[in-house]
Formats: sequence, structure tokens, C-alpha cells
Amino acid sequence: MIKIEVPYLDQSHYYPTGCESVSTVMLLQYLGYRVSVDEFIRDYLKQDSFEERRGDLYGPDPRHCICGSPYDAESYGCYAPVIVESLNRIFEEKAVAEKLQQQTETEKNIHYRAVDESGKTAEQLVERYVSKGMPVIFWACINMREPKTGPVWKLKETGETFTWISNEHCMLLVGADEENYYFNDPYDGHGVIGYPKALVEDRHQAQHMQAVAVVKILENDCEKRKPGTETL
Repeated sequence: MIKIEVPYLDQSHYYPTGCESVSTVMLLQYLGYRVSVDEFIRDYLKQDSFEERRGDLYGPDPRHCICGSPYDAESYGCYAPVIVESLNRIFEEKAVAEKLQQQTETEKNIHYRAVDESGKTAEQLVERYVSKGMPVIFWACINMREPKTGPVWKLKETGETFTWISNEHCMLLVGADEENYYFNDPYDGHGVIGYPKALVEDRHQAQHMQAVAVVKILENDCEKRKPGTETL
């Protein structure tokens, strides 16, 4: 059995549609960054609202920003590229997200980079990341419910019709055994919870198999690194 111990945060009281933000901050805190959910939302998360134009609903592209606000129960979420961009801003700036004071020289030389791992199965993500001690931000459905098609809106940027898949949910993949995958699930105070593997893979596929992982980069390699030099 594999299970990574990660600080747990609950979205229920303050962030009803903030599962992506809360899951991301759990990962950041695991990596040693001092950043709160409110700081992440305020300083690093792109957000945009909905509006009506001539009787049609226009809204954001969830691949570019969160659709609404994480504080609003009537809002929606965002997709993996938004979280990748937010994380990499934090990793590059390092000003707000300071590392914990107790660091070895080796830790001081480590940098991180977020990568979009959408398209990979939970099994692949466990093998590539979780088994090596790195949790993965993972999209599926709330309580592994059936996905539902809709609502629909037009994208502000292009006018293209976009269809949201409801019951979208984001968690932190932290472990696995023979039967289940385990998550730090921010919804409704679930804590660490296991779901059957086949069910997880099905719900993950329903949400476009989205996932965000983090790789370590040694400081000496930051300027001269080549593809494939990242490590876990």
C-alpha cells in the first residue's frame, strides 16, 4: 500500500466551489510552502464572471481561469492549465510562498515546476509520481457521482459554445492499494478517503482525464536544463 501523509484542508465552510484551490494549497503545504487558500485565490488564481448578452449567457473558458469565484456556491471550477499557471507563478516568484525555515543545503537548491499530466490514468499517475512521494492534483466527480452534461454557455473570448460537465471535482491523489485509490478530498470534510479503482478511472475520464503534477528541478540545472532533466 502507498499513502503519502499530506496536510488536510476542508473546502466546505468557505470555498464551496474552490476544490481546485484547496487541493493545490494542500500540495503546496506538503512541499513546504507557506501559502493559505485565501492568498492563493487572491494572488495567483485567475477568475472571471458570467454575463448576459442579448439573452445568451456568456462566461469564461475554464481552461484559462476559474468560472466565477471559489467563494460562490453558484460558480464553477477550472481546468488543469489554470492550476499549472498558478503553481508556476508561485514557484517562480517565491516571495509569498516562502519555504519552511528548516532547510538543508540540498533543499535550498531544489526548485519545482508544475506540469499538465492530463490524459494519464490514475494508475499511470501513481506509478510516475505518487509511488515516489509526490501527490497529484486530480479531477474526477464529487463523491464519484455520475457526471452530468451541462450547463452550457458561450465563451467570452470566442463566442464558441462550451458545455460544462457537472459534478466536477478536484482532489489530491495521495495513495493506492490493490482495490482503491486514496485522496485528500476537500469536499465535506472527507479527509483521506478511498474509492474503487475502476470507478475512479471512469469518473476521471468523464472530466477529461485532467491532472497536474509537480517535478523537482535542481538549482544548478535551472538555466541549462534540457528536456528530461526533471526528477521527482
